[in-house]
Amino acid sequence: MNGEYRLLVLDAPASILNCEPGQFFHLLCPQTDRFQPYLRRPMSIYSFDAARGTLSFLYKVAGAGTGALAELQPGATLNIVGPLGKGFEIRPEWQRPLLLARGVGLATLAPLARECARLDRPLTAVCSARSPDLLMSADLFRSYGAEVITVTDTEGNSGIEGLTTLIERLIRSRGIDAFFTCGSARLMRMLQEMGARHGIVGQVALEQQMACGIGMCQACVRPFRRETGAVNLRVCREGPVFDLQEVL
Repeated sequence: MNGEYRLLVLDAPASILNCEPGQFFHLLCPQTDRFQPYLRRPMSIYSFDAARGTLSFLYKVAGAGTGALAELQPGATLNIVGPLGKGFEIRPEWQRPLLLARGVGLATLAPLARECARLDRPLTAVCSARSPDLLMSADLFRSYGAEVITVTDTEGNSGIEGLTTLIERLIRSRGIDAFFTCGSARLMRMLQEMGARHGIVGQVALEQQMACGIGMCQACVRPFRRETGAVNLRVCREGPVFDLQEVL
């Protein structure tokens, strides 16, 4: 896809393509001469098409598991479990959503953009990356009818101060009434503060290390805010999508 990320496209049976935006699959990465990964790797869905029978993932080679995935050849088979987890919910009252993501978070939110198009919700997508050549999904978002705004570190417009000014302006001019995000704790905290200030709700897809992916091992537990106090929840089972204001 670019200098860092690869696209993996699978020929998948229709029985596993009843996916929701924000859900993930647990991939059993192959054993190779160079790589011997042990645990499965959780990977959010980049796209799925039941009519064509395809399922796609976007990933960055960072270790043994993704290194092994990069050595797959056309015609090979891949053992996957899913779709897993709780996906995004686009509530009827959320008519003008804003999507903000960075890095591989832009892959996680791609199916959400497609769902917004299906529901005829005008979407504003703010895509962030270190440099323009590492921006992902912008053209895909545009194909779904979203208004896309790109910001990068090299251009000096991806910092919190600049993004706060940008999103404040979008709230005033477009009536933004819901936030969706993934891929950056820094951006999530910013949206939490803005959401609390303006009364705008939203959801976040969390990235977390997992072992089993189905809620048994408790490896992905982290704290969340509830009315009764902090609670520990499994990202794989109760998430990976959570209310924006619940994440501690």
